[in-house]
Amino acid sequence: MEPQMDEKLGIALTNMKKSVEKLGSTAQGYNDSTLMRFLTARSMEEDKAAKMFVQWQKWRSAMVPNGSIQESEVPDELEARKIYLQGLSKGKYPVMIVLTRNHFPAKDQLQFKKFVVHLLDKTIASGFKGKEIGNEKLIGVLDLQNISYKNVDVRGLITGFQFLQDYYPERLAKCYILRMPWFFVSIWKVVSRFLDKATLEKVVLVSNDDEEREFIREVGEDVLPVEYGGKANL
Repeated sequence: MEPQMDEKLGIALTNMKKSVEKLGSTAQGYNDSTLMRFLTARSMEEDKAAKMFVQWQKWRSAMVPNGSIQESEVPDELEARKIYLQGLSKGKYPVMIVLTRNHFPAKDQLQFKKFVVHLLDKTIASGFKGKEIGNEKLIGVLDLQNISYKNVDVRGLITGFQFLQDYYPERLAKCYILRMPWFFVSIWKVVSRFLDKATLEKVVLVSNDDEEREFIREVGEDVLPVEYGGKANL
């Protein structure tokens, strides 16, 4: 990084920390890589980044008071066997595959929200050994093959993406949506209205052979299961 750029970032981080204190909180104990995610998500505007960071702190202490969500808190969601962790992509990002056909709208919305936190935390944690740096990202693969109307969960999709936007800023490297059936196109249009521009730019709808080849090339065939053109097991 150029010294001048380094200095600018240093000033932005210092100003953000001061703004966090003005909001009655502290950034102590959080490293610069973590704070940079909030700055990046708010286009380097220190006050907006500080506000987002403090909102995240409050949400985190309310939603995850013990520091992590235990499997015993999300039994129904885990039982569906809809999320698979594949290992690291070519770019060293953990790859999470969602089998949408195994998902049904949750009767217990709080458990579903906890499950989203559980799976995002677990996926991010699988991307590093030892201590977290704070800038780790993940790749999501949403497989819509063989879904029916029973599996459609607009509320669940919006919750997942909004959690990523609001509470896991700059954690999403890419989200690939595969095998979208015709009836889901209008549903996706509704969901995408709730996504900000930066998130939408990371979503890739894989709908033809060229896009599929690019998807395999970017993620890496060593980590992708055979059914997605890779060499691994699910």
